[in-house]
Amino acid sequence: MTTIALAAASGVLFALGLVVSGMTSPAKVLGFLDVTGAQGSWNAALAFVMASAITVHAPLARLIRRRHAPLFGGQFHLPPHRHLDLPLIAGGAVFGIGWGLSGYCPRPALVSLGGGAPGTLVFAGALLAGTLATRWLQVARAR
Repeated sequence: MTTIALAAASGVLFALGLVVSGMTSPAKVLGFLDVTGAQGSWNAALAFVMASAITVHAPLARLIRRRHAPLFGGQFHLPPHRHLDLPLIAGGAVFGIGWGLSGYCPRPALVSLGGGAPGTLVFAGALLAGTLATRWLQVARAR
């Protein structure tokens, strides 16, 4: 199986997992984020999705980090540093605000684009605009 075919199969499996778990439903995500129950009753179902993901990821990540290189690729692409800085904190804050307002984070929103819901299209447009603005600012700052 070629690297591209394996990547495509991984993407399809990930998308199916998002759909089956309900992560593509903004109402379900917002119900999970509403831990105080201010907008209704808290929906803890996604906590089990996250716990399952961590349970699978944690031991595999330890095994993978012991390797010198990935199975399908030349090198691992890890963050260059492990300290907190303003861009990391600001990015996390913007991500959290966007997630809390819309009920979408980037990957589930891209999976949901197939449904063509107006909210998803607006979110995807804002995501693209934010990505382009960030790239532009990074280039301008590097000059």
